[in-house]
Amino acid sequence: MQPNKNRAAKIRKVLKARYPDVKTQLGHNNAFELLIATILSAQCTDKQVNSVTPKLFAEFRTPHEFAEAPISAIEILIRPTGYFHNKAKNIQNCCRALIRDHKGEVPVSLEQLVKLPGVGRKTANVVLGAAFGIPGVVVDTHVARISRRLGLTDSKNPVNIETDLMNIIPKSEWNDFGLHLIYFGREICKARNPVCLKCPLEAACESPDKDFIPK
Repeated sequence: MQPNKNRAAKIRKVLKARYPDVKTQLGHNNAFELLIATILSAQCTDKQVNSVTPKLFAEFRTPHEFAEAPISAIEILIRPTGYFHNKAKNIQNCCRALIRDHKGEVPVSLEQLVKLPGVGRKTANVVLGAAFGIPGVVVDTHVARISRRLGLTDSKNPVNIETDLMNIIPKSEWNDFGLHLIYFGREICKARNPVCLKCPLEAACESPDKDFIPK
């Protein structure tokens, strides 16, 4: 499959008109807080993450404080985000790696970020885009699902989807395009019961079962 760049441009135009101002919904005051919040967002909604991070960041403000804290203290505060044992372990190990390898600072490169415990390409691209303004395509479940439905990729592999989108979306729009699809996925193109009758991209949708999706 070779998606047409002109078609992709039409999709971008519609999404930009519908969502003119997009930004990550994870509450944060700096790159470090965003990194931790994004780790917590795995298998969890941004809303739920935002319900725990104010207390979390009031208790632990720096990588050193997270690194030295009893793991149980972190677990208690992040429990509502799910998978809290693994997330607490990843957060603490991530903070220790920041101290050991980066003088306690969040690195500003994809290659360095993905080496941190608990950090994959999605998390790295969120941090790079939202905290540092560095272009990247965030591929979460919304982006993966909608990209396939719109025929922008035929892959289920996040890295392949990221590459496919980078090849047809101008670099200057990588960050916003991912956010546009995330906003669109939350409002219209949901995993279950997408609101097809109100979809501004219905004509561009290549989902084979869209006509059978409950309206």
